[in-house]
Amino acid sequence: MLLEKKNHSLKKILRYSLLLIIGIMIIPTIYSLIVFQIHTKRYDAIISNVNQANKINLIAKNDIPNELWEIVCGKKDFLDGSQYEMIHEISRGIEEIQNRSPDDVNYEKLEVANRACTTLSKNVIMLEDQIEAGASVTENEKLLEEIRTITALFSDIIQDYVISEIESANITNQAIRRSTVKISILQIIIVLLSLFVSVTSYFYVSRSITNPIDDMQKLSAEIARGNFIARTPIPRVDEFEPLAIAMNRMTDRIDVLIKKNKEEQENFRKAEMKALQAQITPHFLYNTFDTIIWLAEEEDTERVVQITKAFSEFLRISLSRGHEWITVQQEVDHIKNYLTIQKIRYNDILNYEIYVDEALANTRIIKLLLQPLVENAIYHGIKNKRGRGHLEVRVNFYDETRDKLLITVKDDGAGFTPERLAEVEEELRTVQTQEKLSAVYGMYNVNKKLKLYYGSRTSGLIIKSEQNKGTEISFIIPCIREGEIV
Repeated sequence: MLLEKKNHSLKKILRYSLLLIIGIMIIPTIYSLIVFQIHTKRYDAIISNVNQANKINLIAKNDIPNELWEIVCGKKDFLDGSQYEMIHEISRGIEEIQNRSPDDVNYEKLEVANRACTTLSKNVIMLEDQIEAGASVTENEKLLEEIRTITALFSDIIQDYVISEIESANITNQAIRRSTVKISILQIIIVLLSLFVSVTSYFYVSRSITNPIDDMQKLSAEIARGNFIARTPIPRVDEFEPLAIAMNRMTDRIDVLIKKNKEEQENFRKAEMKALQAQITPHFLYNTFDTIIWLAEEEDTERVVQITKAFSEFLRISLSRGHEWITVQQEVDHIKNYLTIQKIRYNDILNYEIYVDEALANTRIIKLLLQPLVENAIYHGIKNKRGRGHLEVRVNFYDETRDKLLITVKDDGAGFTPERLAEVEEELRTVQTQEKLSAVYGMYNVNKKLKLYYGSRTSGLIIKSEQNKGTEISFIIPCIREGEIV
């Protein structure tokens, strides 16, 4: 039995099976590529040769006689004619065809055509000498007829060559078809062999691992039920033996590890929130400093002092010595400082109002819940509308029980379309990356902080919006007074 062999390795079995399948598939693939490469190269050469042959045939049969006829008739001077260029083009064309298929069976036909071209060239030279010697038109026409006879002979040779090449193309095409049939049969055999090897390996390996997997699955089920004294038998398979031993050892420590992991995860999430709280949008810093410089250059000392003081208080509350919880009054002061800075920057487009129930001043909340929402209202609401915008922040008791807070940030800016509002709500419900969130990253972080620190005691962000009329974002959190345990 396989499981009784200490040196039995599933990894080796799978490796050998894979190598066998790859070997079965690679050999015929390489063969088919070579065969088709040879046939394709031959076929391309035939097509090129036929095209070249037809081209030089037209030159010899029509262009040269017509050119010489105009010379004999006196319409053109011999030196102005292009007969020698045509003959040279024919000679070069024959040479190119021979170079593409030097071992072709039609090579001899090309040699005959080449000799005919040489004879044609000699007769054209004779015609030139005869014209220069002042021969009569009749004598010139007689020699021209001989030249036409040569070009006709040359044309017949080339036509014969073209026909032979077409027959060669047909033979090549038949060879390709035969190769295709052979390769198709070979591929079917390959598929069957691969299937046989795969199925055989599957059942062979399956029998080797079924029992160990079942045993370890039972152990996992026992661990899931909290039974940490359960053990699994040690299989005699190389890959599973250390795993089974490790699982048995793991049960001794699993309870401690689960608790420790849970604690670490919670600490990590809170550390992530602290990092988010400590973040201040870089462009806000840059714009604030730019505004201070701009005001200083205008010697507007009063507003320089105002914005600098507001910015200092804004940073102080943002950092708050690493504290996670601050009072409602501190959070409102943080927003006032932020809006003071933005009011100076956007004096022409921004008005704001802040309403806070005085009884809530010392209530403790997680810091930096409002600033991202206010920033979102300014940059994506008020800045995108025409004219002056109005921003309103409210902190009230949610109902008469006075055990919950209702915090609202409302603007009369551009608002969301119904489709965009649905997208934003979906993004807040699911885990997203900063790149995907784009414009709603601040709202996403606030919603995430609410869920982390308040859990089921918060409503999360509630968004109401209408296009071109504004947006209202609110959330409900428990009222935690000074001295109460969170």
